[in-house]
Amino acid sequence: MSDVNSRRVVLQPSGVEVIFAWFQRLIAGYCLFFGILYWIKLIGFYPGSLWRFDLMPVHWQVAAVMLAVFFPFAAAGLWMLASWGPVIWFICAVTEIVMYAGFPELFGHRLLIVASHVGVALLYIVFRIVIYLQKRPARA
Repeated sequence: MSDVNSRRVVLQPSGVEVIFAWFQRLIAGYCLFFGILYWIKLIGFYPGSLWRFDLMPVHWQVAAVMLAVFFPFAAAGLWMLASWGPVIWFICAVTEIVMYAGFPELFGHRLLIVASHVGVALLYIVFRIVIYLQKRPARA
């Protein structure tokens, strides 16, 4: 029995993996915040002339409903560190980038949101590369 215990490998997350987990949870908070903002716009609590669902143009209705559902869903996946969390966040990010960078005449100019999504995506890629390089077996 002691022979089995001596061969047991204890898996501990590296420092980068711990920071990456907290990074995902920080982005989960960001997603939840934006999801709540979209829900506020949909229910008409937002102070604006076109920010009630029945007064929104159709393109805003489609985008707002989709993002109001997907952002909290992405937040849950990112918080739980589930593999599908970043995928749902990516769908939300691409949607908002297309909205604000591709169709600014319809959705307005929100360069800060576009830049934040690009920055988060780049940080995510850097984390994944560093974790991959740490886990890769050393070549002799």
